[in-house]
Amino acid sequence: MMKLSPESCGVIFDMDGVLVDSSEAHYIAWSRLGEELGVPHSRSLFESTFGMHNRQILPLWLGESLPPDEVERLSERKEAMYREVAALSVEPVDGVVELIRDLSRAGFRLAVGSSGPRPNVLLVLGILQAAELFHGLSTGDEVLHGKPHPEVFLKAAAKLGLEPERCVVVEDAPQGIEAGLAAGSRVIAVATTRPENELTRAHRVVRSLREVTVEGILELVSGVA
Repeated sequence: MMKLSPESCGVIFDMDGVLVDSSEAHYIAWSRLGEELGVPHSRSLFESTFGMHNRQILPLWLGESLPPDEVERLSERKEAMYREVAALSVEPVDGVVELIRDLSRAGFRLAVGSSGPRPNVLLVLGILQAAELFHGLSTGDEVLHGKPHPEVFLKAAAKLGLEPERCVVVEDAPQGIEAGLAAGSRVIAVATTRPENELTRAHRVVRSLREVTVEGILELVSGVA
């Protein structure tokens, strides 16, 4: 297959665990919500659902009979607490700012595809000081289906004006990898929150985003790697 030009390709970044190291801030927020409700949110539940949409997590935690309006209320409460913690604590994942800037300079179109709500994404892009480099945001408050459904990545590709096959998805969780694959994109998995042996469905697994290069992404999306 002929190698594509960067201008005809996109890179879609998941947020939590890919753009920022935010897992502990999310765990603190879930724990605080659990304290308010008198229902502990265990570490094991958190680790097994990290990366899923709150509409998926809350019924798993509090029961399938939870009314939809209560799901939304509790979701908004949890995310507000997360942003309070995150604003003071989260930091960029090692190598991600350099990668974003390298990709942007090369001409790639960049997007975020996250289960988190738009205010969370805007907070993170502010922390990265890279909001102006992204051409599209696909967030959890815009989708009906959480990962592993591909909706969030399909919408991200559409916002870039690209077919999903012309995009590389960067993920850190099995649900996100499956969503990227289902969208028809190539997937790079970074082992920030999960061990490498849980990420093997991705086209490429790296320990650090410093292993990812502009040339490597171009070869991957062109189908020559």
